[in-house]
Amino acid sequence: MLTFIIAEAALETVPKELWNHAAVRRNSKRHKKPPKQLLLDRSLHHAAMRQLEDNLKRGRPDITHFVLLEALGSPLNKEGLLQVYVHTNQNYVITVNPTVRLPRNYTRFVGLIEQLFEQGKAPSDGEPLLTLEHKTLQQLLSETKPDYILAFTKKGKPKTIQNAVSNLQSKQNPAVIIGGFAHGSFSETTTQLLDEIVCVDLEMLEAWTVASRAIYEFERALSLPMKRLGRQ
Repeated sequence: MLTFIIAEAALETVPKELWNHAAVRRNSKRHKKPPKQLLLDRSLHHAAMRQLEDNLKRGRPDITHFVLLEALGSPLNKEGLLQVYVHTNQNYVITVNPTVRLPRNYTRFVGLIEQLFEQGKAPSDGEPLLTLEHKTLQQLLSETKPDYILAFTKKGKPKTIQNAVSNLQSKQNPAVIIGGFAHGSFSETTTQLLDEIVCVDLEMLEAWTVASRAIYEFERALSLPMKRLGRQ
């Protein structure tokens, strides 16, 4: 089983200090929701976000959407060998049921996450497929108890994804961490929790690109592609 965490994800509702900004009020009126129930989105709230601290790492829910689609659609997840979590920049943790079928449409995804932040679970009826708790990354790792934590960042030690991930095969409960933000690096609080930090390319790669390749390399380390084909 591989624990896969999108960490410091740029996923949050509009903070209180922006509720009265014109861009936020327009968005609120258009969607017929109070500002506190809207997801912060740089494409909609760019002007308002200029006043936020560390604003370049915030307001990108689309990154989490893309990475989740890659992870949940993988053969590793279909085999029941992947558990996905989202840790947000405001220290919330989303536990993702491996059976969830997330909306491919971004607008529908935003509506689902807004419901999640409002109610603490989604969907509101029946078995929750997404649950939200106020929790730090350290608390999440203390609960999941990985025996090795590998993270990817441009500031890490140069190493191919294949070499980095193949080493996880020998671990009982490994974890892989991907940053869920567009700019910047992991906080010092996060880096102190990691066993290994690697850089896999000379250029900055999109989070979903690294996620899909890391998961595939873990599948290869387990010989999963051949095992699945052998069942035909």
